[in-house]
Amino acid sequence: MTHDGPAQSSAPHEDEPQEPQGIDYVAVNESAAFVSLKKTQRSFVFPMAAFFIIWYAAYVLLGAYAHEFMAKPVFGSVNMGIVLGLLQFVTTFAITSIYVVFANRRLDPAAQAIRTELEGQEATS
Repeated sequence: MTHDGPAQSSAPHEDEPQEPQGIDYVAVNESAAFVSLKKTQRSFVFPMAAFFIIWYAAYVLLGAYAHEFMAKPVFGSVNMGIVLGLLQFVTTFAITSIYVVFANRRLDPAAQAIRTELEGQEATS
């Protein structure tokens, strides 16, 4: 068994400068364009989510504690509980539709601009 000295590594030494490899995703995450995109998305999502959670909680609380109100007939054998329950589905579809329009108009163009810039950086590296 012979020992030929310390093993040689192909990795660069700490004191040798390293060339950047690919895209710096930390810098992208902190860039003004990406921060603005996240802020725009959150400014829609958080209030809309809060609205829906409050609306859903109100429906559940009405069902649990306001039996007379929820049992009030609206037309025929359809009562207020059924109407409000169906409105939960309508609200879900409405919020989804509004988000799609919002994303198409505000989020997608900003995201595409960031994507185009990153693809350009990747092509030159």
